[in-house]
Amino acid sequence: MAGSVMTAGCITLNAPDKAIVIELNIKIEQDVVYKLAPDVQQTVDKNKDIF
Repeated sequence: MAGSVMTAGCITLNAPDKAIVIELNIKIEQDVVYKLAPDVQQTVDKNKDIF
């Protein structure tokens, strides 16, 4: 068992020479759906000039 530990190699980590670039193309869309109460819709229809 001691022999297998001695043959294990050394691990080295080196930083890359160039910067790591990650390109993300994200498209976000949102649909907004709303409903007006019937009495509010009537009020809007009667007073179109204020909206």
